[in-house]
This record gives sequence, C-alpha cells and structure tokens, in this order.
Amino acid sequence: MATATTEADEEPDEGPESARETAKHQLERAAARLDIDRNVVTRLSDPTKVHRVSVPIERDDDTIEVFTGYRAQHDSVRGPFKGGLRYHPGVTDEECVGLSMWMTWKCAVMDLPFGGAKGGIVVDPKSLSSEEKERLTRRFAQEIRDVIGPTRDIPAPDMGTDAETMAWFMDAYSMQEGETITGVVTGKPPVVGGSFGREEAPGQSVAIVAREACKYYDRPLAETTVAVQGFGSVGANAA
Repeated sequence: MATATTEADEEPDEGPESARETAKHQLERAAARLDIDRNVVTRLSDPTKVHRVSVPIERDDDTIEVFTGYRAQHDSVRGPFKGGLRYHPGVTDEECVGLSMWMTWKCAVMDLPFGGAKGGIVVDPKSLSSEEKERLTRRFAQEIRDVIGPTRDIPAPDMGTDAETMAWFMDAYSMQEGETITGVVTGKPPVVGGSFGREEAPGQSVAIVAREACKYYDRPLAETTVAVQGFGSVGANAA
C-alpha cells in the first residue's frame, strides 16, 4: 500500500546553531588543546542561573503590553557577573546564555575580577517612543532588582541600549534601594558617574587587536583589508 509523504515526515531543518551551542563547542575545542580538569569544563558548559521575567508597561496609547526579559548569569568565581543588556526582537534565553559565556572568557582573558552575564528584552527598540523605552527600562530594573547590584551582577549597554538607558536603569534601581548606587551599571553618562571615552573604547580595542594580529602574522598593515560587520558604536569607531 502506497503512503503519501508529508512535510512532517521530512527531516526537520535544524538551522544555524544557537549562541549557546557555539560557545559550548568553542569551549570543547579549547579544552581539547589545554590541560584542563574535565570537571571544570563540565561546570563551565552551563550557566549558574537564567532569569526570565515579564515586563508590563503602559504604551503611549494607554494600552498595556507585556514584554519578556532575560538575564543569564554564567559564572561568578572571579567576581560579580558582568555583561550587556540588549533590546532586540531576536533576544532569546539561548542567546543570552551563549553571550554570557563569552563574557566569562573575555573577563578571564583580560584578568578582570568579573564573571560573565548577558540580558535583554524581546522588543524592537525602534517601535518604542523615548518615554516607552524609559518605562520599559525602569520596569525591567525593578523586575530583576533582587539578582543584580554592584557585588552581584552589573549590566552595561549593548545592542539597542545606550548610556541614557543605563542612566534610567541606575536611577530605577537606586530608587528601590533608597540611595544612589552608581556602581549598579557601567556605560552610563559621565555626568552620573560614567567613564569618559567609553563610547569609543570598544571600537578602538578592535582596531588595536587587528593591528597586533597583523604584527603577529607579519603582514603590512597598509596592505591589509578588513571587513567590518555592523556600523554601530563598535564598528564605526573601529573603521
């Protein structure tokens, strides 16, 4: 008896691997080249915690909309969790976990006393007015207040967020704590305790790394071309 083949019977398209899967594969490859205790690799393969919160806000048309926010905390052995906060419609828990793992590696490579974290809200920031973005940020700060702080977890700007976002976040957190706590975030404006040059620093770092890579491979810098993906604060300053 003949049977019909449906789309459900076909092999599913798994698509590209997630940031979490990529980070785990990179960890395995690095561990294979180094003399690392297997138990350490196992521990670093998964995050310490992943927080998921609902973030309801009032839109400008007086309707209520509920957004989803995440904060992945990978490892805090070296110090408080540290990592960016992004606003993008493609934010997922898997992405936040992978990015938090990369933050752990970056802090360790630079011998900084921090562990890795990353968070975000599933939202297109272009769809928000400035007032809506502020309300969203302040409510998110309230929702994750118990798991962040200068000695716990320190957010920073990322895709879709900036110094102003960090100022709102800091203010909302400080209001809940009853005192001004500038150390709850980095990347805030200098007028409220931020660092001068923070906007340019990531892009300049990329340029420095590229220059040093050319030296390492004995390639003339003037004869080398590079591709810059993205033209935000990092890509633009690197270019």
